[in-house]
Amino acid sequence: MIYYDASCPLCREEMHALTSHDHRQRLRLVDASTPRFQDPDTAAAGLDAEALMRLIHARDAQGRWYRGVEVFELAYRAAGLYGIASVWGHPRLRPIWDRLYPWVARFRQPLSRLRLNRLYGAMVRRAAKRAQRRSAGCASGLCHLPGVDP
Repeated sequence: MIYYDASCPLCREEMHALTSHDHRQRLRLVDASTPRFQDPDTAAAGLDAEALMRLIHARDAQGRWYRGVEVFELAYRAAGLYGIASVWGHPRLRPIWDRLYPWVARFRQPLSRLRLNRLYGAMVRRAAKRAQRRSAGCASGLCHLPGVDP
């Protein structure tokens, strides 16, 4: 479960682009922006709507909680978008993302007004199409993934 702000065009664009390419249907979105948001799992974890709206949160099938950049890395990996997941999780870039993401989250509504949501959504869709082509190549025995023998 990914708890996100569906009232934010940037967040909504990214999450919907991501889930539209989640062919194994491993991701579930929960809109934490509704006025009377209540969820027993978040309440049990001591998370209120304010915390969920400050940073993206996720809970896996085993009940473990994640927040911030680690949610993006895990979500993209779960959707099969390994290239983007590796950018989020890259050891040299991760400290930058960890510092930058809270600022982006704080100013996500004004950033959306700059139409960055459309740019980011287009990037996700492009990466998903590339991943789909690679997947089709692997299914036909023509893998082009680093470290994967055809």
